[in-house]
Amino acid sequence: MPEVHLAGGTCAEALRLAPVAIAMRAQGLVTPVLIAASPEPTAVARTWIACGLAADITLPASAGHSAAIRRYDQLWAARTPAAVVVRGDNLGAALAAYWRRVPIMHMDAGRRSGSLVADDADADRRLLAQVATVHLAAAPLAAMNLLDERVVPGDVLLTGGTAVEGTRLMAGRTKRPAKPRANRVVVAGAGAANEPVRAAMLAIAAQHHDLDVIGGLSMPYPERSRLIAVADVVVTDDVDLAEEALAAGTAVLVPGEGGGLTEAIHAGSARPVDAEAGEIVAAMAELLESRVRRDSLGLGGSPYGDGLAAVRIAQATAALLGHGQFPDPMPARPEAGVAHF
Repeated sequence: MPEVHLAGGTCAEALRLAPVAIAMRAQGLVTPVLIAASPEPTAVARTWIACGLAADITLPASAGHSAAIRRYDQLWAARTPAAVVVRGDNLGAALAAYWRRVPIMHMDAGRRSGSLVADDADADRRLLAQVATVHLAAAPLAAMNLLDERVVPGDVLLTGGTAVEGTRLMAGRTKRPAKPRANRVVVAGAGAANEPVRAAMLAIAAQHHDLDVIGGLSMPYPERSRLIAVADVVVTDDVDLAEEALAAGTAVLVPGEGGGLTEAIHAGSARPVDAEAGEIVAAMAELLESRVRRDSLGLGGSPYGDGLAAVRIAQATAALLGHGQFPDPMPARPEAGVAHF
């Protein structure tokens, strides 16, 4: 069967690629090959181990695009795949595949921050859209972004994202603690709003002595997944962390512009708040004091997938290589408040 290489550059990417590899194996039309390629490939490989998988290839590379392109090119010169699956802003793997004339399946395509201030990740995602063969969008708004950027409509497929399946997979393989935590939990992780979030977390911890405040971006899986699942609230403007919290049914508070989480905010699954310490403290206190308000967010679910994205991506990859038909797109969610296309 043709080899399809799944390029995992971060632990978050590894979590989302794992269900795709499992779906490909179940369909039996292609052979998935997991590549752990990052400055810390061992961490990526351990994420797959936590999912019950093993990395087929370990490819240490620095964080720069040039080094990543060189390592992927060396690999694919000797072992050329039939297709490559990349996720998010993994531009190094995509460019190496493009120059080798290998078809590129781009998961989570079309996500844009919406910020007027350009950031490297957004620029990489836009560049990746220029070389991808099939654009696998996680939500209708992401697909609309691609169409607005003049991507050929027939190359865009609304599959949903695999954070839902990845979170479920990790939860099913993670041992639960013998006894519940004594304190309530808040998981915090932020990029642009880092300083206000840090100040707010210190203030809220001082007000609530039964509260553990934990940084969610600095820990490996499955510890990260376990804490997200038991948290009362996740405070973050990081899309990956927010997606995993939404999939786990945990309330999400988004400081700042929240451009990367527009669908979740419109759907009522996540709540935006100004990126000021006082505003964050007030919103946090309101959620912590009201189980009803927390549950109303958590019950909204995730607008980024319906639990079938991995199957669609596996089927689309096989169809691109001449095996079967492309899948039907994920049904859009009218209640999510995003436009149809």
